[in-house]
Amino acid sequence: MDKSKGFIEAEISKAITQWEKDYLGRGSVSVKTDILRDMIVVNLKGILTPAEYSVCESTEGMLAIKRIRSKLVESGVSYLNEIILDITGEEVKSFHTDISTSTGERVMVFKLMNNLENTFT
Repeated sequence: MDKSKGFIEAEISKAITQWEKDYLGRGSVSVKTDILRDMIVVNLKGILTPAEYSVCESTEGMLAIKRIRSKLVESGVSYLNEIILDITGEEVKSFHTDISTSTGERVMVFKLMNNLENTFT
């Protein structure tokens, strides 16, 4: 692979931010991507709206927001997997995500078929 690890990480962050805007209607405040062995870990900050923070004040509301946000992302997972394949050339074996309703952060983990980190010198 000709491109640096940092370049690939930045490209993934940029592409996922664009996906959020196109698919979910709004983007996060910041996105940081890290390639670690056979995983790509994406940390998205500032994804909840002020109204969602208000709803999250009750346990029932928090669970509802987590469930809805999870379903929204899961419904677009095939496109997210395509983004990773296009940028890295690696297929995604599995996808995992969770959201913190207290910090408004989402973590996405793409588990790859191969160790992508080994391709960088």
